[in-house]
Amino acid sequence: MATAEHRRPPVGFNLVPPPGWDVIPLETGTREAMDRIVRKAVAQLPVGFPKDDIPKARLKLLQEMKKVVRRASAKGGMTLYLPTEPLHGITLPVSIVASEPIEIPRVTPDRGPEAVLAALASETPGAEMRELDDTAALRSEKEVPADAAQGVEVAHRQVEYFVPVPDSTPDKYLTFSFSALIAPGSDPVFHDTLVELFDAVMSTFRWSYA
Repeated sequence: MATAEHRRPPVGFNLVPPPGWDVIPLETGTREAMDRIVRKAVAQLPVGFPKDDIPKARLKLLQEMKKVVRRASAKGGMTLYLPTEPLHGITLPVSIVASEPIEIPRVTPDRGPEAVLAALASETPGAEMRELDDTAALRSEKEVPADAAQGVEVAHRQVEYFVPVPDSTPDKYLTFSFSALIAPGSDPVFHDTLVELFDAVMSTFRWSYA
């Protein structure tokens, strides 16, 4: 039986990113987080890296990070998760964006989030139901081809989790979106592994009530 405490909506959530990842808040403290990441990256430059090239490297990294932040913010993002340390010498071309909660009104009082998820599942190819911290969620996956006209510069694999916020009034939903760039000729197995990594991250999802 649910306790009285858990009949009120959560105030937030917790998500554990993999080692070597950083979190960038997109509402407040964004610039401070980017500066911290850039300082750490500069401190990790290899021994012998030309000192005269450090300002150029710092500026390039900051510019690239601003692009990612702008794209995430334009899609309603509130938190951005990025790998900032190389894994086996490779910086993973991926990101995770947690978006602002959106409100979806009920058609009838007795048809809540479950009906919304079921309707979306019936219309979304490859969608499947999952559970995150005792909450039903909808997972979908697709490949997005490059399309300059649509502002998609590079093809990417996209996975999304659509999660209703328990006991929210009106009903609110969070979206967690994972994107992995697909380089021409890259091994699909590599991208499958990255998707598995995202699913593992989502398994750490927990609601916060304090």
